[in-house]
Amino acid sequence: MAFTAQDVKKLREMTNVGMMDCKKALQATDGDMDKAVDWLREKGLAKAAKKADRIAAEGVAYATVIDGVGVVIEVNAETDFASKTDAFMGLVKSLCEIIAKDAPADVEALKACTYPGTNLTVTEKMQELVMSIGENMQIRRFNRFADNTSVSYVHMGGTHGVLVNLAVEGGIDATEVGKNVAMQIAAMKAQYWDKSMVPADVVEKELAVQVALMDNDPKMANKPAQVKEKIAQGKIAAFYKDICLLQQEFVRADLYKGDVAGYIADAGKKLGGKITFVDAIHYTKGEGIEKKVDDFAAEVAAQIAGTAK
Repeated sequence: MAFTAQDVKKLREMTNVGMMDCKKALQATDGDMDKAVDWLREKGLAKAAKKADRIAAEGVAYATVIDGVGVVIEVNAETDFASKTDAFMGLVKSLCEIIAKDAPADVEALKACTYPGTNLTVTEKMQELVMSIGENMQIRRFNRFADNTSVSYVHMGGTHGVLVNLAVEGGIDATEVGKNVAMQIAAMKAQYWDKSMVPADVVEKELAVQVALMDNDPKMANKPAQVKEKIAQGKIAAFYKDICLLQQEFVRADLYKGDVAGYIADAGKKLGGKITFVDAIHYTKGEGIEKKVDDFAAEVAAQIAGTAK
């Protein structure tokens, strides 16, 4: 059974053993990863394969609505391949059921909940799955909306999970409106939902930037300070359009030409009721997780240089 440089790299990450010893282990066991781990342990070079320490930056950001309760969650795995398995997605969907029903306070409370259809806790069930799938898996975060009307959207199989919460009046179906707003959120990545949420210091900083731009513009540099400040104030509306969801230009111009707030109001009116944006949650898979990147060629060169001395 042949093995590759990636197999050596994987064994090294699993055991924290040097690259050359990992290569020897794979040679001695004909490329069998599990036997290679045992070989290294028998030689006293490794204590155990460390699945729990390996970086899990893949996985899914997932959102759904269960019995009227909106749930959004991010569950991570080490590889994109594992996150597409039925076992992994079954875990994600079962976790959403628990969150909707039991409303755990945080990830640790969720891990202590009973896994559906078993006598196991979530932690125990995940330990089983880690052993069967062969990868570290972690529940990173979740949230839920119990009130109002929630609409979920999952982009590209789990790169983004978006949950939009709307106040709906008049007995109308706001699902399509919520989906369109959720897609806007996934595509345009607003920093704030509304301009009223932008902190004063952020606005002040943007004003200072606009004034500085004019100070460095030969055509504007000699304008009076009060004129520059007034022009800068006028540009804040454009700033809001960039960073605030409700002030952004609605991307589906075929449905409505104007900002997102206008689209929501117009859509509700056309449906014979009223729709008001309340809140939203947007998870991006792996956001902020530092992925370990090894320069394998550099490691090989370093090892060869070291053994040549």
